[in-house]
Amino acid sequence: MFNTIKTAALSGLVALGTLTAVPAHADSIYLGFGNNHDRRVGVYTGDDDEGFRRERYWRRCSPERALDKAERMGLHRVRLVDVNRRVVKVAGRQYGDRVVVVFANERGCPVIYR
Repeated sequence: MFNTIKTAALSGLVALGTLTAVPAHADSIYLGFGNNHDRRVGVYTGDDDEGFRRERYWRRCSPERALDKAERMGLHRVRLVDVNRRVVKVAGRQYGDRVVVVFANERGCPVIYR
């Protein structure tokens, strides 16, 4: 009987040791066993979907990104004409002509019309 309990306790300790030796993927799992004055034991999983919501917001084409991209495309005196949920319109000058560039309100600000 004592041999069985000893074997079960030893295998439990080995399993716990291997669990703590496994590296956590991107710090999404934290195993805490207390420190000098704190004896609490806890498991923290960093999966609260907060980063997903933030990521969805910044993936869209902001007016500032559209202005920067239009300047990199060679437009001068760039200004915003219209911003709605689908497109960002930017106007400026190129080679003395007035040019309007329409960007999709998606990640990367793809050009729809030039």
